[in-house]
Amino acid sequence: MSGVQPLPFEHRENNSLISAEMICADAMEYLPKLESNRFDLVITSPPYNIGKEYEKKKSIEKYLAEIEQIIVECVRLVSDQGSICWQVGNYVDKGEVYPLDIFYYPLFKRYGLQLRNRIIWSFGHGLHASNRFSGRYETILWFTKSENYIFNLDEVRIPAKYPGKRHFKGPKKGQLSGNPKGKNPSDVWEIVAEDWEREIWEIPNVKSNHPEKTNHPCQYPVELIERCVLALTNECSHVLDPFAGVGSTLLACLKNNRHSIGVEKEVTYVKMAQSRIDKMRLGTLKTRPVTKPIHQPSANDKVARLPEEWNSSLYDAPLNERNGKCG
Repeated sequence: MSGVQPLPFEHRENNSLISAEMICADAMEYLPKLESNRFDLVITSPPYNIGKEYEKKKSIEKYLAEIEQIIVECVRLVSDQGSICWQVGNYVDKGEVYPLDIFYYPLFKRYGLQLRNRIIWSFGHGLHASNRFSGRYETILWFTKSENYIFNLDEVRIPAKYPGKRHFKGPKKGQLSGNPKGKNPSDVWEIVAEDWEREIWEIPNVKSNHPEKTNHPCQYPVELIERCVLALTNECSHVLDPFAGVGSTLLACLKNNRHSIGVEKEVTYVKMAQSRIDKMRLGTLKTRPVTKPIHQPSANDKVARLPEEWNSSLYDAPLNERNGKCG
């Protein structure tokens, strides 16, 4: 299938035409056709080598060798002021966990990139483990190509916890110590109502009841990408996603007036992405608002109450009677 034609998107605020081009192709074959230094941001979630329907599981060494070819192209394509955001989870083989970001770090360093943050994306739901703790986070490695990179702090400031705080000593004693636009987020972010608070981004992963859910088995939320787009690009910047899936990166860019190209080899996902872009143009696409708090169940919710089947004398017994006395 050939590349799908770009879909212009008329931004609601300034009416400028923003391109969103979804390409059905293998990234390794298509990326060499693109112009060097074109993109201010390359952001993606590559295959994790865990045997999903769009990948064949292979040795960790072979997996990384193949992905390295894509990384070389991404480094070529990103502008000197640009960033690469690489969102990954874990590779699990025979019960042993291999954190993929640890393997990826030296690959990016090999090509001269500089790590600015290792961001933790925390989510409350996922697969349950029985022989280890259930995984509830993934990571984003944020690299830059140079010391002079785009970083729009004002786009991602958060309300100060103590806006009335003042300097208590020195030449600025008595003056306000904060910034009227909000505070600089620390290196730990918690994405709830207070966005950018900590470098743990607590954003729900896309499960069955998420408004953005499609048939993609590893879909990541628009909200996650949107934060990177706002902070690491300017309006009308160009953004690339070499493993675009169902187009979440393109949607985040359209919402925020950035041009984008997504490359995806699975025809089914390209069609889903195209449909989502069409719906966004019409204003009918449902996405999760950036500032929406994480749902907290009420004590009155049935699923939040202890089931009667578990409400036995076992839970009323002293701990030593539950587990057997020691010694």
